[in-house]
Amino acid sequence: MLDTTELTDAVERFSDRLRAVPQSRLQRGAAAEGLALARELSVRAQRLEAPGERPRIMPDAGVFAVADQLLVAGRDLAEVLRTAPQEAADTPDAAGAAGASDRSTAADAAGGADAVDRSTMDAAVALVRAAAARAEL
Repeated sequence: MLDTTELTDAVERFSDRLRAVPQSRLQRGAAAEGLALARELSVRAQRLEAPGERPRIMPDAGVFAVADQLLVAGRDLAEVLRTAPQEAADTPDAAGAAGASDRSTAADAAGGADAVDRSTMDAAVALVRAAAARAEL
């Protein structure tokens, strides 16, 4: 099982910061960043859980709900990653011409994958950190 603590910590930190900012700052873009991230994390979780099915897009429930939406989407993705079958990191198959990020990109392009590796979670953590930086939180 993949340790997803880094992802849940990053999501919780961003979510807490969204709860702490004033309404005016949420309306100036912090909430939009949070919602866009929540939607992306939700889509990634759905693609891993149900490859081939069309993902449902998280609705906009308002600036005061975005922190909760982000927390739910992030925890959902963390749980999917934690319980998904893991790719073998150092097997001859995994050590072929394609690197871990190439496999992740190919899996994303295919709409999902049966197995995940650490790079899938690392990419999600990077998304959270980048969105928090853009929101200046």
